[in-house]
Amino acid sequence: MAQYTLQPDINFVRELQDAGGDNLKRCYQCATCAVACPLSPANAPYPRKEMVWASWGLKDKLMKDVDIWLCHNCGNCSDLCPRGARPADAMAAARNMVYKDLTEPSIIGKWMSGIAGLPYLFLIPAALWLVVWSLRAAAKGSYFPRAADGRIVFGEIFYGDYTIDPIFIITFFGACFILYRGVRKLWEMFKPEGNMLVIGQKKSWIRHLAGVLMDEIVTHRKFDDCEDGPTTGKAAGSRKLGHMLLVYSFVILAFVTAVVALGHWGGKIVPAIEVHTPMSLTFPVKILANIGALLMLCGLAALTARRLTQDRLNHVSNFQDWYLLGIIWLVACTGILSQCFRLADALKPAFVAYYFHLVFVWMLFAYLPWSKLGHFVYRTAALVYVRMYGRS
Repeated sequence: MAQYTLQPDINFVRELQDAGGDNLKRCYQCATCAVACPLSPANAPYPRKEMVWASWGLKDKLMKDVDIWLCHNCGNCSDLCPRGARPADAMAAARNMVYKDLTEPSIIGKWMSGIAGLPYLFLIPAALWLVVWSLRAAAKGSYFPRAADGRIVFGEIFYGDYTIDPIFIITFFGACFILYRGVRKLWEMFKPEGNMLVIGQKKSWIRHLAGVLMDEIVTHRKFDDCEDGPTTGKAAGSRKLGHMLLVYSFVILAFVTAVVALGHWGGKIVPAIEVHTPMSLTFPVKILANIGALLMLCGLAALTARRLTQDRLNHVSNFQDWYLLGIIWLVACTGILSQCFRLADALKPAFVAYYFHLVFVWMLFAYLPWSKLGHFVYRTAALVYVRMYGRS
């Protein structure tokens, strides 16, 4: 008879508890969580097995588990758990542990794991944009210059061609490259030893990706599956509306950014498509941008209200949860304040607000591979992986 010796990692258990899974030792394997989950497949139910691996300190098995990425964190399992073990929080904590060590430089992951690293995360972009501001101010002769016609134009200091555009292009594509490496590493971690039996018709990963994007992003259909799960008898706000508004706002603002960039750079070659900034409030692209900002605020308000009203006995929000909501709140508010101060002709407050807006936007994208926002990419990769091997 084959024997297998468990090698628990006690330090990993402690780290997992610190990351949000502090109640996992209460689990006594009644399987309520696996039954309660509307997304858990019958042939590989979760989060029951993940609770065992977490409690026993089986770091290698838990970190390579594809199922921790499939959880929508609806909280049904935590609400119904008779022991208050909070399986949903343990799953979230496991994902946070993967974020921390998945990509280099690992020091960013360490800073992103707790509030103690927040000053370092802030000081890097704060210093970067302060240097840009100081160099431009030396060239312009003022930290708060006006355009020749007396208007407030942020480009007088933060000139797009050789400050904002190059910095954010490097930041964005650098984050994309790190995410790509993280996805490849994650994909390799998912693969089991030996051969895998593929159930059902084989399709290319691109077709599976299209299906995932339709279910998870465009329609948010899977959120309906979670909302239609077992009745817990406890009121809990839906994440679908807030999540959907936030995703759509990002899509709109990304489209606006692409149009402005195309109009700016492409206009140098084809003058007919040139876009001048700052745009008037009646310009269609500006209207779309303001709609995106409004959707972002509404989505943030819905998600923040849901977290603040959750049952604290069954659900605990961790640093990663509040970091993402907080940084998006700061991006939205400083962006709106920048526009309001500019329209009100408040020179110094406008430039200060815009400076902080650049800082927080940089933080949002530069640290994306180690933040909960990276979940969007890693979870998509996990969903494509399981679909390729016969799971819906």
